[in-house]
Amino acid sequence: MKNTINHSLYVRRQWLNRFYLMLAWVMMGFGLFWLGWIFYTLLANGINGLGLHLFRVDTLPPDAGGGLRNAIWGSLLITLFGLFIGTPIGILTGVYLAEFGRHSKIAGMTRFMNDILLSAPSIVIGLFIYGIIIVKQGHFSGWAGSLALSLLVIPVVVRTTENMLKLVPNGLREAAYALGTPKWKMVSMVTLKAAKTGVLTGVLLAFARISGETAPLLFTALNNQFFSSDMNQPIANLPNVIYQFAMSPYKDWQSLAWAGALLIAFTVLITNVMARILGRKKH
Repeated sequence: MKNTINHSLYVRRQWLNRFYLMLAWVMMGFGLFWLGWIFYTLLANGINGLGLHLFRVDTLPPDAGGGLRNAIWGSLLITLFGLFIGTPIGILTGVYLAEFGRHSKIAGMTRFMNDILLSAPSIVIGLFIYGIIIVKQGHFSGWAGSLALSLLVIPVVVRTTENMLKLVPNGLREAAYALGTPKWKMVSMVTLKAAKTGVLTGVLLAFARISGETAPLLFTALNNQFFSSDMNQPIANLPNVIYQFAMSPYKDWQSLAWAGALLIAFTVLITNVMARILGRKKH
């Protein structure tokens, strides 16, 4: 009797295991189907718009054979400056949370605020920068766009840096202390050095996060139809150009919009692949 009950439980668990495994495969396939469809649509519609003219010619009026040079350059400037502003702040905050104030009330409050900022819609960040900078300045600017993007970079880098530092074995810290190393030197020369690959992965993920953001730039950097490196003025950027061109009735503008969207998707894909490779090397 007991053997019969055990056998029936075994069979039941096997069937449940197969069912949930199959369900997991179906859900994964469902997600990959839509992801594949998105990439296929981008590739099918954007491949025809790719060419050297995309990087050599600025955005021009309809039927004038324009490109996206000014938008690509503007996006690169805004994104890199946003990354340069947000990354040091994020790393230093993550170091404080993991090494200096791990169990303090200030650290707990900082983590709470960081979680809120991490989940905040990007349009809210854009409106915030618009209210405190654009309204007072009286004009849009590339610096405002970079500042808005930096607020999206900071929480990602903070979370990643803190988590990576917490993974560093305490034995390394104790060995450094045993040699009489000051805490600041132990953090900079031991724990940060051990976690540098994970921190770099977080920076790459933050770059991928802000590469295609449209809403913050719509309220801050706006757009510019000319090639410009002046961050004190409105500056062209791919997300806003894509939005403008995609909504237009002109076929050549729509083709450029698809090509720009494909460029952003490819950039984000490559960045995420690099982050995964670095993450695997870490382990």
